[in-house]
Amino acid sequence: MPKKKEKIFNKIVKKNFNNELEHVLEHKSFDENTKNILLSVLYKLEAAYGDYELVKNNVMPKDEFLQRIIDVIQNDIETIELIKMSSPESKILGNKTFIIDKENKKITCYPIERKLLYCISKISKQEKIVNDKYFVLNKTISDLLTVGNNVNTVEPIRDFNGFSWSIVSKDIESIEHNLIYQNLRIIVGAEFLNKWIYNKEFIIDYYDIFKNKLEDLYGKKIQEKVIDSISKLSVLLEVKYNRDELKKLLKSKKEIEEKLDEIQDNEDFIKRLTKEKKDVNKQLKKIDTIISDKKLLQEEYQKRNETLPLEKKIFSMRVLAKTMKEERQQLITKRANINKMLNPQKFIKYKKSLEEKYQYLQYLEESNVENKITAQMLAFQDIFLDCYKLKIKKAKTQEEIVNLLIELRYYLNIPFNRNKRINQLPQFNEKIQDVIKQLINKSIKSKVLVNLSTNQEVNYLVLKEIFNSKIINLQIINIDFTKVNGKLYLKMFDENVFDEQIDLGDLNTFNMKDFLVKFNKNIKLFVI
Repeated sequence: MPKKKEKIFNKIVKKNFNNELEHVLEHKSFDENTKNILLSVLYKLEAAYGDYELVKNNVMPKDEFLQRIIDVIQNDIETIELIKMSSPESKILGNKTFIIDKENKKITCYPIERKLLYCISKISKQEKIVNDKYFVLNKTISDLLTVGNNVNTVEPIRDFNGFSWSIVSKDIESIEHNLIYQNLRIIVGAEFLNKWIYNKEFIIDYYDIFKNKLEDLYGKKIQEKVIDSISKLSVLLEVKYNRDELKKLLKSKKEIEEKLDEIQDNEDFIKRLTKEKKDVNKQLKKIDTIISDKKLLQEEYQKRNETLPLEKKIFSMRVLAKTMKEERQQLITKRANINKMLNPQKFIKYKKSLEEKYQYLQYLEESNVENKITAQMLAFQDIFLDCYKLKIKKAKTQEEIVNLLIELRYYLNIPFNRNKRINQLPQFNEKIQDVIKQLINKSIKSKVLVNLSTNQEVNYLVLKEIFNSKIINLQIINIDFTKVNGKLYLKMFDENVFDEQIDLGDLNTFNMKDFLVKFNKNIKLFVI
């Protein structure tokens, strides 16, 4: 009885997000069409989110998700300009579908709901969520995660309509960013990624926390593989989607190559540093002598002004003295850096720092970017599947195993490119089969899935079909077996509504005595 009262109470106090958004919009200068589209976006999110949670698992709670959207509209957006595709104003966008102006809190966008939702997600985020000390990666991994999160935010209205789950690859803003983000969401959790992405305290080094979390969960060897793979992918994707960034990265690459070349011959490098240090000491001695002698300072003042154009002339000896003191401090700093390089331990550290910086730039060039991305994406999926095997091995409770079944079904249906999903990649057929078998066997042993047969291969043949099913709630799937014209068929039901029929093959290939269930009878797949 108390539980019933609690449910009734929850319905009474349930927040009305539609009313809250309407109240926010009353204080905005958006036109009526924009307000209607925003209300429509919220309505569709509310309608679809329940199915989204069932299919995906491990997502932000619905109330928190909707509240975040409303808060962004209220606090981070002042202007929304929706432009018709065929209108003269569409030239503003060029080949883009939206423009974000964070400084002026403005969105310019085509009147497409999922595009507008993407903009709402994007405008609220910080440009960098990785500490500046991580050279190159501070920008590239920040972009990798924030873009992935933006794509993730759009998913409830992109792939769910309140009745079905349907993935349209062409509607995904970036298939690569989405897949990597979903990989990371599954292996470290949505809660951790959300804390990282929405963190406002830049003093917290979430990238370091991320590395430690990976090591705790999967060990040092896999952690290093994950970090190496996503680092390379982040740089390659930055190049693919940001041509201006490519110029900067290539410049950095050239500068580091030159520095590495300089230190290849240690003996020659030390000689050059020693000579440079002597030159610095001479310059310091000269400055000290001039500053301490009024006559010499007067001569330096006249000498410098003779060669300087009118607009850059030094106005007084006092200004010159101040300038020379600044020059002196710069030389002292330069000498300190040279001394560091002459220290064997500091030199090794300097060389290692250059090599670490160069690590993700060494393969960088304008050609073959797409091929390199594909190769790295395949490599990362291989690492991901190793992580998933460990997740299965460590799972102890029935709840953990149910979550793994839901997650794996979702993962296998993620697009790898415009034409294929993960479960359609021939490179991973064997490894995916191995993962599915491992999870099915554990699910049967833990009394999560029904044991259909004494033959493990039969269990695999039948139960692997749940990973191909588009039934929203896996836990309500029912099946039955039928024999027709010498063949064995599997029927799958969404509760009592027929969903699909699957041809399992010739009856002669099965030993009917192996089956532990009756034919032509509804069987609930999930025992719990």
